[in-house]
Amino acid sequence: MLLDPNHATTLAEARSYIAALADAAHTVGASCAYERALIQLDWIHYDDVPALDSAGLTKDREVLSMLVTSSLEELRDSFGLDPLEVELLHASLADARALDEP
Repeated sequence: MLLDPNHATTLAEARSYIAALADAAHTVGASCAYERALIQLDWIHYDDVPALDSAGLTKDREVLSMLVTSSLEELRDSFGLDPLEVELLHASLADARALDEP
């Protein structure tokens, strides 16, 4: 599956934000849940995905959550990602956030 450059960039951003959330998680369970969401996103794209780049990203989990939400919506609206898959990803991310609450 060849991605156009804009799709690949948006996907790389979404992957990087989820990885940064996993790194910033306060619990091992939450970190693992974010990693599962990342695997789910990769699976949707048949593991044909660009590399992660979390250098310079904020450590603020709220900002990262908003950024990943925006990226997923762009993948759905601009690049045809299945809306059901996006909702399932949102649910996975919500589950991870719930595990990460103090």
